[in-house]
Amino acid sequence: MTDDVTNQPPPLAGGNAWRGDPLLIQLAERFSDPVRKDLDGLGRFVLSHEAQELARLANVETPKLRTHDRQGRRIDLVEFHPAYHALMRRSVANGLHSSVWENGDAEIGRRHQVRAARFYLTAELETGHLCPITMTSASLAALMASPKLFREWAPRVTTRKYDQGQKPPVEKAGLTLGMGMTEKQGGTDVRANVTRAERAGSSFYRLTGHKWFMSAPMSDAFLVLGQAPEGLSCFLVPRILGDGSGNGFRFQRLKDKLGNRSNASSEVEFVNAIGEMVGEPGAGVKTIMDMVTLTRLDCAIASSAIMRAGLAEAVHHTRHRQVFGTNLIEQPLMQRVLADMALDVAAATALSFRLARSFDEAASDRGEAAFARAMTPVVKYWVCKIAPPLLYEAMECLGGNGYVEEAPLARYYREAPVNAIWEGSGNVMALDVLRVLGRAPGLFEEVLAGIDRDLGAGGRGTVGVLKAAMQVAATDEGSARLLTEQLALSAAAAELRRLGAGRIADAFVETRLAGQWRNTYGMLDSRHDARMIVDTLYPPVT
Repeated sequence: MTDDVTNQPPPLAGGNAWRGDPLLIQLAERFSDPVRKDLDGLGRFVLSHEAQELARLANVETPKLRTHDRQGRRIDLVEFHPAYHALMRRSVANGLHSSVWENGDAEIGRRHQVRAARFYLTAELETGHLCPITMTSASLAALMASPKLFREWAPRVTTRKYDQGQKPPVEKAGLTLGMGMTEKQGGTDVRANVTRAERAGSSFYRLTGHKWFMSAPMSDAFLVLGQAPEGLSCFLVPRILGDGSGNGFRFQRLKDKLGNRSNASSEVEFVNAIGEMVGEPGAGVKTIMDMVTLTRLDCAIASSAIMRAGLAEAVHHTRHRQVFGTNLIEQPLMQRVLADMALDVAAATALSFRLARSFDEAASDRGEAAFARAMTPVVKYWVCKIAPPLLYEAMECLGGNGYVEEAPLARYYREAPVNAIWEGSGNVMALDVLRVLGRAPGLFEEVLAGIDRDLGAGGRGTVGVLKAAMQVAATDEGSARLLTEQLALSAAAAELRRLGAGRIADAFVETRLAGQWRNTYGMLDSRHDARMIVDTLYPPVT
């Protein structure tokens, strides 16, 4: 019968993304029992049919801009499908937007790592809605430059209540925050911004200008860079004023993006928008840097997560799909492709959580503070950079079934490039590494000492290679990517060793630190047990 469906894998749903991830369980082994129970519930939700349908709908039914109402009044509203609001409601309830800022002793000392685990599992489901979640959490870091503003806004953010109503901030049950930095003539070069900020009394200014990219335009307030008389400064600009009127936001259009479709990104003009200065006058870039650092961590975590989700789809498919009389996963070539990819996903995940740990421990440990400052651009560069090719390879494991839009791999693949571009593209990250190397070379001495310690005898010679690369980069800016990638690979290998990953760590070290030049996956040789690597990191469901 032509209607019979045979040799098609069942949907990867109904399981538990937490219980099926041995590495994530190990990374969370020091978390409290209540947190681990919460992660278990989140892992079950992520792979539920209900959640998978919410993710699909939020990306199929994309946001729509309404600039005017039916009588011609400007309203500047973006409408989202209920599925998007459902995802936002759950992530806000889980504290993904606020948990690192909340009072209390729960998980003290591990707040970034606990949040990273929740963020990772959620990103395996759907990453577009996490853009406003990330910006809200990161914006609070910038607001700390103005204690008064932080005291006013943080309690309204940390309610863990999602309120999509179009009301003044003081009337809402919970708030989200966004940012508007990029302008069309400058891009990354924010010092070229032309948005004007004119004093309107006390610490308030009126902003006039435009932003080329402003994501999550229905956020309740935005951190905006503008040119004040004292120089480029940072401002907190509410979207709706206390009397319920609009605050001079004129949305021009929504970006038609490759991916990240559930999240709206807009072009906006400001017409005498009232904003309050954050930080010192003329210190806009300095004020936003803590915020940028936190967003870069989230970029790495999310990229690791969608790689994990994509490869899980590929492994699941190959365990159920028969070709030439045997399951695909029994084919030696397929085993080595999957295992090779699994090594990168494990390394990227371990490295991202290593960065989160450094954020938690930076205040009390000089070495961790050095890692956080020196390695944030390194981790963001490498983890985000490897996601698109890895997800393409995972897609190829499914063949044509992976290429069609009904498969979640198509969404993962379209989503992957944004994290490498957002908050600093590859070259920007590599130049940031050089900036740290030039201004505070001692930070890298601390980092290299940690890498050497954790790699042990199996990584002998690695630190020497890194030091040589640093010497070259000191006089050859064009070599910055070489140094950045080598640092990432070495730090990832060191973290796998520290975690006791055994033969998985050995395979990564031998193929990434001492291996031949690689352009594609499947380059493991017979010394490495490919099937063991896959089954260990992606255990079969029993």
